[in-house]
Amino acid sequence: MMAGMSGAELSILAGLVFLAGIVDALAGGGGLITLPAYLSVGLDPGLVLGTNKLGSTVGTVASAARYSRSIRLAWRPFLPVVAAAVVGSYGGARLAVSLDPAYLRPLLLAALPLVALAVYSDPGFGKEDRSGRLSRRQLSGRSWAIAFAVGAYDGFFGPGTGTFFALALTGLCGYGLLEATTRAKVLNLATNVAALLAFLWAGRLDLGLGLAMGAASLAGHAVGSHLGVRKGAAVIRPVVLLVCAALFVKLALDLMAGR
Repeated sequence: MMAGMSGAELSILAGLVFLAGIVDALAGGGGLITLPAYLSVGLDPGLVLGTNKLGSTVGTVASAARYSRSIRLAWRPFLPVVAAAVVGSYGGARLAVSLDPAYLRPLLLAALPLVALAVYSDPGFGKEDRSGRLSRRQLSGRSWAIAFAVGAYDGFFGPGTGTFFALALTGLCGYGLLEATTRAKVLNLATNVAALLAFLWAGRLDLGLGLAMGAASLAGHAVGSHLGVRKGAAVIRPVVLLVCAALFVKLALDLMAGR
């Protein structure tokens, strides 16, 4: 069996990757489920990040396509934003080589409760598109800054990237959560592909397992994006709050464990 796993282990892993795909398509943060899942079935830790990135990239194709069919993006002004995310991701990855990403944990632990409180305290958060209140120059500038900054975070550290893309695009650009999530999926797909190419070049992934789990992720993303398009902020908002809480707990446990 793949990576020396039994059929039962592969089935459990596929189920967890499917669940993570649903969560990821709605709010990001699927890696909070998949990374521990890959480790729990005995995959070589050196291959976990690359294998997970392959599976999640395949899945993100489905959700990015589904959301983009529902929310039509103006691609010409959006492509430079995508480019900014890729450049940021590359820069973040280069920075991670010389600086320990663990230094970012205390900052995130301080920021996450504030982010969650802002979302929770505003019942109308992301329900309406308020981006029209900004000038075209303001909207472009904020979008580029968000794409570069969150892209750099993805390359440097990673957990919750899709969540941060969606929240920043909603809170700072005024997009409704559904449109912000659509843009977040495209941006996250771009940063995923950039990182995946690096893992492929270094041979740091299990190609067969990653493709197999990609099928499970694809199915999960299809279900999650269908829910997101049909229910909009009503389902995306609570899942975002859950992901923020889960990410906070994970970071706190890692910090206490000295990892």
